[in-house]
Amino acid sequence: MGTARELLQKKLRTLHSPEMPIWLYQAESLPNRNFITDSEKELIDLVRKYGEFSKADLVTYTDYSRTKITSCIDSLLNKKIIIGNNATEYTGGRRSKTFSLNGDLGLVAGVDIGATSVDLGIADFTGKLLVRYSEPASVRNGPIKILGQACSLLEKMLKENNLSSEKLNGIGIGVPGPVDFSAGTLVSPPIMPGWDRYPIIQTVQQWFPSANVVVDNDVNVMALGEIYQGAGKGVDNLIFVKIGTGIGAGIICEGKIYRGSSGCAGDIGHIEVNKSGPLCHCGNKGCLEAVTAGPAIAERSLIGAKEGKSPILLRLYEKNGNTLRAGDVGDAAREGDALAVEVIRESGQFIGDVLAGLVNFYNPRVIVIGGGVSNLGNLLLSSIRQTVLKRSTPLATRNLHIVFSEIGPDAGVIGAVNLAMDYMFTITSGNGERD
Repeated sequence: MGTARELLQKKLRTLHSPEMPIWLYQAESLPNRNFITDSEKELIDLVRKYGEFSKADLVTYTDYSRTKITSCIDSLLNKKIIIGNNATEYTGGRRSKTFSLNGDLGLVAGVDIGATSVDLGIADFTGKLLVRYSEPASVRNGPIKILGQACSLLEKMLKENNLSSEKLNGIGIGVPGPVDFSAGTLVSPPIMPGWDRYPIIQTVQQWFPSANVVVDNDVNVMALGEIYQGAGKGVDNLIFVKIGTGIGAGIICEGKIYRGSSGCAGDIGHIEVNKSGPLCHCGNKGCLEAVTAGPAIAERSLIGAKEGKSPILLRLYEKNGNTLRAGDVGDAAREGDALAVEVIRESGQFIGDVLAGLVNFYNPRVIVIGGGVSNLGNLLLSSIRQTVLKRSTPLATRNLHIVFSEIGPDAGVIGAVNLAMDYMFTITSGNGERD
């Protein structure tokens, strides 16, 4: 027993933090693991976030001496985690050599499971997408069918593009429900029957045994995508708001995902905005999601159209086989339909009311609006902006930017790739490191 305890303690000491998730304890036994120190990880994270760096850049952005930076770079070069690039453009002094991640070190997959689709991408170690694919899928079909569909598609993508599954070092997965991050499982997801506590990581690793699998809420994953390659690139404090079938927020605090004590931070869709509003699937009335998510926008518009307030919306409803979607409301608004314009503006005000509270409380630098409903366009965005500016303090909004996502439907896939990259390395003890 004593020996087993000592081995466990030794393994735990090699991890970056005692709060590391349970599934990462097993990562050292996986193939393709890369062992690095805390200092080396800090340099890797800087290169991932900002691109290639020179030694002088790294000295500037860290508290390390040039000697230590040189030692870390030499170690990472020997491990083939980074590569040296040609000297930078001549600026009058000595040309500085730059360093970047070695894209050939391995492959990373991103899987974004939405309510009605699955989006997949395969990237190299620099985060560059090599392959991208999307397919309709309903999460209501359960985890066995959906995970099987995602994994078989991933296998197909690897094979058709002559990519080796043995080089697949990591898989990041975003799912549309509350996630216990330490266990890598969903907890009572409202729109995902059969997914509660289902072993997603173990299931996917049966297909890809060489890959470390990481699971998180889809909105957290999208927020990651934005800070690495989207509208929030280089931003440390950001809120990503997904408006689609549901509504949720991903919070980036000091450059990292903020999940809260139980992993459900950012569930803004169930903040009450109208006491007499419609019943939400959570059991309460007037939740933001029940009032302004895609289905709610379509339903409110349809009611008005049937009351004779919008011939345009009624025509679209009949044209689509007695179905009205949020996108149709956007199309009608662009034609100048008064009811559609009113519904979109009202929805933006409700969303803005909630975001104003978040701005006063959290003071983010950027708020990024994404999800399918964001396609309603600038009318929605301007309504959100006006409400936030009206209801937030001047200091909190002085440098605030509220923008649409720059990477749109790719946010989830790019974020899932970067989620996997966050846990690609095993951090060894920093004992013996010198400044």
